[in-house]
Amino acid sequence: MLNQIHSRYVASISDLKKSPMDTLAHANGEPVAILNRNTPAFYCVPASLYEKMLDALDDQELIKLANER
Repeated sequence: MLNQIHSRYVASISDLKKSPMDTLAHANGEPVAILNRNTPAFYCVPASLYEKMLDALDDQELIKLANER
């Protein structure tokens, strides 16, 4: 089965277990796809990027609400 990876950086679960902070540091603030047997298992996202994502989602909800009114 082919899987699309939505990140420029990848690491194995073993790499993440060895050094979580180093794994994220090598990505320079971008998301890291964590692979389990060469299949994406999940994505690690730095806290600053996660906050930006939540803000963008909130903005979309506010725009939708404003357009409905």
